[in-house]
Amino acid sequence: MSKLYRCTQAGLSLLLAALVGLSFAACNVNVDKKNGDQAKKVDISTPFGELKVNKDADARDTGLAVYPNSREKKEDNGNDNKSANVNMSFGNFGLKVVAATYEVDDSPAKVMSFYRNELGKYGKILECKGGSIGNVHVNKGDKDDKELKCDSHGDSDVTELKVGTEDLQHVVAVKPNSKGTEYSLVYVRMHGSDKEPI
Repeated sequence: MSKLYRCTQAGLSLLLAALVGLSFAACNVNVDKKNGDQAKKVDISTPFGELKVNKDADARDTGLAVYPNSREKKEDNGNDNKSANVNMSFGNFGLKVVAATYEVDDSPAKVMSFYRNELGKYGKILECKGGSIGNVHVNKGDKDDKELKCDSHGDSDVTELKVGTEDLQHVVAVKPNSKGTEYSLVYVRMHGSDKEPI
C-alpha cells in the first residue's frame, strides 16, 4: 500500500503553530522567534523522536544553485520568505524536506534551461506538466518501486523537473507569472529501517 506525504510551505506554517501546542507533551522544545511573533525555528525532542523546522531555509541545502538575479518569494502577508527546512526522525522513519521559492524577471524557458543543466548532475531528468509551486508529493510505495513518476495534481501552468528516486529527489517547479517566472527548489530525502539516518 502506498503512503502519500504532502509538504506545502503554507502547511509548514500551520505545522509550526501545532508544534508549539504539542510542546506540553514534549521533553524538550525550543522555539526561536526572530523579529516578530511567528516562530522561525522549532526543535522538538521526545522519547519517540525529533522534529526540527526552520522557516529560513538556505537554498544550498537543496543541492541546487539559485538562478541569477532571483528574489526570494514572500508569503502572501509579505513578511516571510516562502522557504522551509523540515527534519523528522521517529523510530525507523525519517524525512527531510527543503523547499525555497523565488521570482525572477527572466522567462520560464530560460529558467528551465538553467535547471536542466543543474539537475543533470544528479541523473536522468523527468519533466512533468502540472504540479505546484512550493509543494512536493512523496509517494512511499513498495520497497522495490522507487522510480519517480509524474503526478496528476496541481496547476497546468507549472512544469516540474525531477531527478532521483522516491527516497532521494531533487525537484524544480517553474511557473510563469506577471513579473517573469516563479520557481521552487525542493530536496526530499526519506529513510526507513533499511536506510541510513538523515
